[in-house]
Amino acid sequence: MSRRKERPEVPEEWVGRMDAVLGAFPRCRAEPAWVGTRWRVGSATVAHVFGGEDGLFRLTFRAEPDEVMALAHLGDPYFKASWGSDVVGLLIDERTDWTELAELLTDSYCIQAPERLAAQVERPG
Repeated sequence: MSRRKERPEVPEEWVGRMDAVLGAFPRCRAEPAWVGTRWRVGSATVAHVFGGEDGLFRLTFRAEPDEVMALAHLGDPYFKASWGSDVVGLLIDERTDWTELAELLTDSYCIQAPERLAAQVERPG
């Protein structure tokens, strides 16, 4: 019988840093996901962070089509998720650029939020 490997818990400091960005947006809330933590606005998932069975930590989020392609072509630490045409992933570790991550999370929120809520958010760049 095959035994499943344990998924590591995402460090609370990292979840807190993401929540500081996402929790500041109108009606965006953190909640437990099937594994890890996800942030939602209404029923739309903005971001999801979790530990994988391989011991690595992943964050998935939404991006505009051209950004999806650009990030996917950059390669490690970015990857194109196997579901959804606008879903990108990022491996999170000690080298993560938290300023860039905040910009990506802001864009993801604006993609997923209703237009009236997204209009209340100052987007980077």
